Amino acid sequence: MNDLITTAVFLFILFFLARWLSKKIANLSIVDAVWAFAFTPVCLIYTVLGDGWIWRRVAISAVIVIWSLRLGGHLVKRIKKHHPSEDGRYVVLREKFPGRYAFFWFFQAQALLVWLLMLPVYLISGNAEVGFDWPEILGLGLWLVGVIGESIADSQLKSFAASQEDSKEVCRKGLWKYSRHPNYFFQSLLWWGLFLIALPAEYGFFAILAPAAMLFFLLRVTGIPLTEKLSLKKRGEAYRQYQKTTSAFIPLPPKTR
Repeated sequence: MNDLITTAVFLFILFFLARWLSKKIANLSIVDAVWAFAFTPVCLIYTVLGDGWIWRRVAISAVIVIWSLRLGGHLVKRIKKHHPSEDGRYVVLREKFPGRYAFFWFFQAQALLVWLLMLPVYLISGNAEVGFDWPEILGLGLWLVGVIGESIADSQLKSFAASQEDSKEVCRKGLWKYSRHPNYFFQSLLWWGLFLIALPAEYGFFAILAPAAMLFFLLRVTGIPLTEKLSLKKRGEAYRQYQKTTSAFIPLPPKTR
């Protein structure tokens, strides 16, 4: 329990400082990079303080740190490229929530999300059983699929954006032919994989809070709803046609027009 309190305090302070920095540089987009990088120290805290089987703790720490640093680095490059312009999602949120303290709570909501998503790691780090059970092996495989899929989707979108002069064009290449948000889909797989890894641990079923929280944020909060709204505003009819033919989340064969 002390580990959970330690990480909660750490995340509160980290995102408090991130909010202060975002005000100094007038760019809310940095919350994305801070969010991605935050998983590394939280994971390492649980790994070091946990008393479970050492190789399980090392394995889970390795896969999460690699993913966290890859995503964080990708987001830092994107933010630096567009600074001082903010991600369009945050322009919309500024208009929707003009209150003085609105984004303090928004940043702290991101801290809470990281804390919830790392709950499986806390449970995993306390699992003293020697050896990997079949749900753990399946979960590691699902996590790997999620990491690879998310990386491919990010790379394909980046390559498409670099090759297009017309900003109204819609990416239909690779994974984006089958899903309007393949990066979000594969990111959700990460947390279902983590849930499976945590399942054999004591109270492991409570780890389902992680994928449930991620799905809620992706499907209902700052993921698909805001991204779709901005894409329609920017690309108009081209994006409406894309919506008619392409699955919003789960990669599926495109519909014929």
